[in-house]
Amino acid sequence: MDHSATANFERSRTDDFPSLNRGYDSVFRRGRLSLGLVVPVEEYSAGPVPSMRRHLERARLAEELGFSALWLRDVPFNVPSFGDAGQLYDPFVYLGVLAAHTERIALGVASVVLPLRHPAHIAKAAASADVLSGGRLILGVASGDRPAEYPALNLPFDARGERFRASFDFIERMRETAPELESCHGSLRGDLDMLPKPTGSKLPLLITGSSQQSPEWIARHGDGWMTYPRATTVQAKVLREWRERVKRAGGPAKPAMQPLYIDLVDEPKAPPQPIHLGFRVGAHGLRTHLKSLEAIGVNHVALNLRFNRADIETTLRRLAENLLPELRG
Repeated sequence: MDHSATANFERSRTDDFPSLNRGYDSVFRRGRLSLGLVVPVEEYSAGPVPSMRRHLERARLAEELGFSALWLRDVPFNVPSFGDAGQLYDPFVYLGVLAAHTERIALGVASVVLPLRHPAHIAKAAASADVLSGGRLILGVASGDRPAEYPALNLPFDARGERFRASFDFIERMRETAPELESCHGSLRGDLDMLPKPTGSKLPLLITGSSQQSPEWIARHGDGWMTYPRATTVQAKVLREWRERVKRAGGPAKPAMQPLYIDLVDEPKAPPQPIHLGFRVGAHGLRTHLKSLEAIGVNHVALNLRFNRADIETTLRRLAENLLPELRG
């Protein structure tokens, strides 16, 4: 990129969110909503385990069609009560595969469960994925919502909030050169360094839900917030209060995102019908809903097609044709 183009890009972001890395900058823009997809991009409503057939082909198709991000989940065990095994593969291993098979689309984790892993391993794996993907990693972080995983790893479920904070701080400090750090996860005395460093000014860390933290802590420390789908009027109030907390914390504006399960039907004008955490709906109704989310300050929606009954490739193309041009405009 030449210097004039760089200057124009920097001017365009003057009133935008901070520039953190290539993925974060492309997905999150103030006053705009972008659209991503939750991996696996397939229908698997009959049980918790997806087939993962054609998964790389669909990741490349999502990039080709112009979706802004692919989102992985951290599901170490198939917990029967949870009912969803995610994309099966370890998120950091899978990030490496996706980085090698795509070029532009942002790669996100929504979200890595911090208390279940040593933060040094998370920091090393995340920075590696960020560098290998050319700065496309967005790391969502969470305290975990599956109690059965904690005794399986000999970890206390009730201490996950404290361990989350300590892990978050540890990962943040790894961008420094030879940091000094004392925490429950270990001691660094300034003679050890972790490489590689993230590509941008820092590794984007988006906090999921409450993660056992106070709303003020989340507003102060996260680079954004991953929240859950709600009725639009309720979501508007939740986001308004969150933005006020961010403003009181004295830092820059920060983005908010949410998931949404959809079953996109053939009839464009079909009215929305509730399904788990989303809607069975036609393209026109979905567009109206997404524009209402954009209007209340949602910056990104990660669509989940687990309950989508139509052909997946057809659905992706229909979404791209009916939604992406307007969201880019």
